[in-house]
Parts: sequence; structure tokens; C-alpha cells
Amino acid sequence: MDNIYDVIIIGAGSIGVPTALNLALQKQKVLVIDGESAPGQQNNKKAIGGVRATHSDYGKINVCKRSIEIMKTWKETWGDDIGWMSNGYSYPAYTEEDEKTLKDLMKVQHSYGLNITWVSPEEYNELVPGINKEGLRGSTYSPEDGSCSPLLLGSAYYFHSLEAKVQYRFREKVIGFDMSQSKIEKVITDKGTYSTGMVINAAGNYGKEIAAMAGLNLPVQPENHEAGITEPVARFMGPMVVDMRIRPGSENFYFYQNNEGQIVFCITPKPPITGIDNRSTSVFLPMCTKRMLEVYPRLHSLRVRRTWRGQYPMTPDGFPIVGKSGDNLINAIGMCGQGFMLGPGLGELITRICLDELTESDLHILQSFNPERDFSGMEAFK
Repeated sequence: MDNIYDVIIIGAGSIGVPTALNLALQKQKVLVIDGESAPGQQNNKKAIGGVRATHSDYGKINVCKRSIEIMKTWKETWGDDIGWMSNGYSYPAYTEEDEKTLKDLMKVQHSYGLNITWVSPEEYNELVPGINKEGLRGSTYSPEDGSCSPLLLGSAYYFHSLEAKVQYRFREKVIGFDMSQSKIEKVITDKGTYSTGMVINAAGNYGKEIAAMAGLNLPVQPENHEAGITEPVARFMGPMVVDMRIRPGSENFYFYQNNEGQIVFCITPKPPITGIDNRSTSVFLPMCTKRMLEVYPRLHSLRVRRTWRGQYPMTPDGFPIVGKSGDNLINAIGMCGQGFMLGPGLGELITRICLDELTESDLHILQSFNPERDFSGMEAFK
């Protein structure tokens, strides 16, 4: 009986651990299997902490709105300080094309009830004092978006899941499934075999490989992204700044001041750098700092403490793959670098899939995430 579980989750990261806690709170016997030595050791600990609901699609908007509700009330609900700030997100426009794109997108976002406004260059300078106003046409501003510490939130989820009797097997690799037609009877690892009623593939970088063990070919490809962090200083800016302009070697970049006063920054490489390579490069810091100083010269005296590299498991259209395949496999992969902000909301949604308690809103959300979609759409500003 010790190796029989209601649900087995593959992956103890941004999706797997929140899902484990939610399932355990619903009295499910849950096992989480991960090849690393501890939870959150792939991309969760490399996230920069931004959380936004200002996407372009009903599914991601509503999952992230729920994530924000969970995070901003976490201390009140669970007692842990996760460093939450409702510091907002902003997308400054320096070209007429970007201004039109952002304002058109705002119409969609308003239709889904998002609190997002257009601010003038003068108003934006109050939010981000010292921003480069040369050519600035204005910016979107979504004050309810925010940020918190991925390390603190991941740790909080993990320890609360232990209290809820979730079991973990670390340093253990899933190598196959024992299947009866389209049903997974057992999960086979390099150290044991476990029987289960439901399997959740939340394997992040390795989600495609896990899905293949069940005969599925899901289009998920990890791409390498780098980030960095500065020394802490007194607070001097508000929202996350996302510059959408393309520059040599980069498609866009973004930065914000976290709860501890540090500037955290990241860049989207162009062309994409595919695969899994966690080695930092000598190219990233000069490229990113040049872009940052162009937009925000006030950053020039800050000292960078460290840089690091992680992966965005990407899908062709920029939307996650979440849904049931076969009799008892739920895939929750291809988060496109947004697993941290999607995780709390998805943890609840996946739990409702497991328990067959989906609402009409859930079904609407899952249309966007359907593993069997044609991937012909495209998330704006993914």
C-alpha cells in the first residue's frame, strides 16, 4: 500500500508543488517525484519574480488574476512573508507602432476586466522617475500586477505541502510508464515503481520527454534566457518596465526593483537560444546594461551582484499546454517562462481537473491551453 497514490506529480517546481498542496488539501494522497535534490531547483529559483495578469487571452489572464489574489493575500492566509508588492507593470512605447499595438491590446484586456490604463510621458515619469522621455509616447500601467520572491513562495508552498502529508522523492528520475491502453497504471523510476490513479506531468524542461513516455508528441522546446541582479538600494521606482523594441541580439528586455531594493533584469535573446545550458555568458551583461541605460540612465551607478541563466520551456504560440490526455495523464508543461506567475492559479485548476470539478470558466481557460490545439495563434508580448 505504501507505493499506491491517488496522484503522482512529476516535477517539484512552480507548477508541481502548488498543485501538490492543493490536492493534499482535498484529501488526496500525493507523491511528487523530481530528479533534483530539492524543490524548485530547475527554473523556479531562476525566475525574477514578476507576476502580471495583463496578457492577451482569457486563459492566461484569469489564471494569473487568481495567482495574484493568492500571492497578495498569502501572508494573511498562511502567515509567511513572501515579499509581495503590488508594484505594477508598465510597457513604455517609443514608437507609433508600439503605441497602437498596446492601445489595441488594452481594449481586449479591458473586456476581461483588467485594471490597466494609458499614462502620459509626464505621468510615467512620476512612476519611474528619470525615465528617458526622448521619443516616449506614453505607457500602459497595470497597478494590480506585482512581484514577490520565487524562493520564499516556493519554500512556503513546499513546507505547507509537507504539513499536508505530500510525499516527495528527490534525486529520482522517471524512466517510463506501465500502461494499459491509454491508462497509466504505474510510474517507473530509476529507484522504484509506484501505482497511481492520476499522473501530472509538470516536468518543466523535460515535459516533452515525459509526455513521450505516454506516446504523446507535444511541441515544447526549452530556450535559454539570462538574468541579473544588482546591490540593494533605497526604493526609487515603481512598476516593472518592459521595453518591447528589438535591438541586435535581443527582442525585448525588462527590469524592476524588488522588495529588497535590488534591480532585477532579464533579456529575451533574438534569435532564440534553444536547448538547456545553464552557463552564464560574457555577452549578456554588456548587452542588457546598454539597453537598460538607454531607457533609464539613472541606473548607471548600480553595481551588479550576479547573473544567471535558466530556461523558458516554449510552445509555438506562447500558451501553456494544460489538459488531460488519455485516461489519467494531465500535462501541465510549456509555461513559456511564466510558470512562476501561473503556478498558484494553475495549482487550483489542475486540482479541479483531477477531481472532475471544472467550472464553465475553467473550460473556457482550458480551450487556450488544449494539448490538441493547432498552435497557430500567438500570445501578444509572450
